[in-house]
Amino acid sequence: MHLNNQLKNLTTKLKKNKIKVAVAESCTGGLISYNLTKIPGASKFFMVGIVSYSNISKLDLLKVRKKTLTKYGAVSAEICKEMCNNLLKISKTNIAISVTGIAGPDGGTKKKPIGLVYIGICSKNKFEIKKFNFGKKLSRINIQNLTLKKTIKLIENHINTL
Repeated sequence: MHLNNQLKNLTTKLKKNKIKVAVAESCTGGLISYNLTKIPGASKFFMVGIVSYSNISKLDLLKVRKKTLTKYGAVSAEICKEMCNNLLKISKTNIAISVTGIAGPDGGTKKKPIGLVYIGICSKNKFEIKKFNFGKKLSRINIQNLTLKKTIKLIENHINTL
């Protein structure tokens, strides 16, 4: 299914079910927020989007713990989880989504290669985190777009289980 159709389907579900969402993005730099808000009527479901690209913003805005950041690094399941859970509390929405990863073309290591992305989604009674390795051969924008598509699918699946 084409991205715009996926977005239309998702946003229709969000509006119909009166579900409010918030997004905390790092490696996607606002791409998810942009795509959710480009659909007319987004103000009915989209409450806040935070681009927490730097570690400082993760600490100050999303209240991730310095200890977690130091121990696991910004691109980790642990930070993704804290970003998501803290955003849910801060935003008082039904669903919070967090994304952190390495989109490249630099910054990768053997342990954390370019293309490594964590997507978190949480609501009051459910938390899910997915790890993806899109591969270092893809361009930065391709990694970001794949992250967007996976995120849309995860939100849709999450709604279906609420």
